[in-house]
Amino acid sequence: MRRADATARPARLLVVDDDEAVRDSLVALLEAGGHQAETRISSADLRARGIPPGTACLLLDVRLGEGDDGLDLMADLKRNGLATPIVVITGHGDVPLAVRAMRLGAFHFIEKPFTAETLLDVVTEALDAAAPAADAAARMARLTVREREVVDGLVAGKQNKIVAAELGISVRTVEAYRATVMSKLGLRSFAELVRLALAAGSP
Repeated sequence: MRRADATARPARLLVVDDDEAVRDSLVALLEAGGHQAETRISSADLRARGIPPGTACLLLDVRLGEGDDGLDLMADLKRNGLATPIVVITGHGDVPLAVRAMRLGAFHFIEKPFTAETLLDVVTEALDAAAPAADAAARMARLTVREREVVDGLVAGKQNKIVAAELGISVRTVEAYRATVMSKLGLRSFAELVRLALAAGSP
C-alpha cells in the first residue's frame, strides 16, 4: 500500500462513531495528517445536523450503538444521492458486514485495530476518487438556500414556471436566480450547471 501524502491536499472529513474515545483518536490522527475533521455521534445526530458543505469523505462505524446500524445510515445516504465516498470502520469479526457495506456502495473498509498509516492511506485513496465531487460540492456550497432550490428544480428538468410555482416566486425571479448562479459559479452554459450540480449530489 502506498503511503498517504495527506498534507498535499487537506480535506474536510466527517467521522461518525458513538464511542467518544474512538472519535477523539480518529480526529487527532486525521488532523495530524493535515485534514479538518468534524464528528457525529449517531444516525440521528447526522440527520439533525447534516453533513458539512464540502465534506470530502465520511468515516462511518458499522456499529453506532444499540439499535443504530451504520449500514442502514449509509444505505439511506446513498438512496438520497450522497456521492461523497464512505469508508466503513469495522470491529474484529465484522468483515462479513464490511463486505455487505461494499455491496451497498461503501468506498472501502478498514478493520480495527488499524494504524495511522493505514487510515491515512485509505482516506487518501477516497479523496483521489472523490476529488471531482468534492470540488463540485465546495462550489455549490457558495449558493444561498434559495439559489440551490432553484438549481435543484432546474436540474430535475422542471420548467421555469414550475419551479416558480413550487417556490412561490415569479418566473422572472427564477430567471434572475439562474443568471446569478451562472455568474457566481463562473459557468457559461446550462449544461455546465447540470454537470456541476449532479457531481455535487443534487437529487
